[in-house]
Amino acid sequence: MKEKKPDTEVAPQDSGEEEPSYESRAEASQGLEEAIGGMRDATQAFVYDGQRATTGHSSGEPMRRGLVLGDDDPRDRDLREAVVSEDTVWQGRIFDVSRLQVRLPDGRQALRDVVRHPGAVAIVALTDDGRICLVRQYRTALGRVTVEVPAGKLDPGEDPLDCAERELLEETGMRARNMAFLTTIASSDGFADELIHIYMATGLSFGASDPDADEFINVDLVDLGELVDAVLDGRIEDAKTVVGALICDAVGHRLAMQPEDGAE
Repeated sequence: MKEKKPDTEVAPQDSGEEEPSYESRAEASQGLEEAIGGMRDATQAFVYDGQRATTGHSSGEPMRRGLVLGDDDPRDRDLREAVVSEDTVWQGRIFDVSRLQVRLPDGRQALRDVVRHPGAVAIVALTDDGRICLVRQYRTALGRVTVEVPAGKLDPGEDPLDCAERELLEETGMRARNMAFLTTIASSDGFADELIHIYMATGLSFGASDPDADEFINVDLVDLGELVDAVLDGRIEDAKTVVGALICDAVGHRLAMQPEDGAE
């Protein structure tokens, strides 16, 4: 049996509260817009890589001069960024990632993501007949096998020379009678603090290799001239190998240009 509906509807009871006026609603809307604008202005105080909305500055004009290294030019003081805070946002087995809040030279603030790495060594191992020792290794980051000079990560507090001797033996089985420092490179200073110390190894003898448990390596002995050609042709992409090969080649050319003892 259906319930009979009332003939008349019951009017809603008055809550006693007055409906906001048009002026009140307008004021509330304006306040919200001001709050959103304030948040937007606060966000704009941070500058992120790639944003070019408002820079308000230009680069220094080109100057003809001799080479002046970084921080040796008094003008470089105007380029410095002051670190306001730093937080480790990710910790890994080989490196960590930190997020830094920095104050720019014009007073604005920006965020910098930095890879913190303990550093590494690389070895240009040169045989007596002019061949370079190269390792072939699958690099997951690139998804292919690369051809590189032997290299490895520094242990905490380890001397780079000791690390170079250790890594050369572990990866290739080579021992060097002579190990000479060549240079240090910043592998990717836009976002990482890794420094790679490059050595030249000569007087090589072969023993037994002992790579890490997760390292699978093949070893080649390649003519230096052929390696340099591959670098100049763009077929070698690994940065430490490019630098090591070109330095080795340049040193060889400079030594060849020096006059022999007693020559006029």
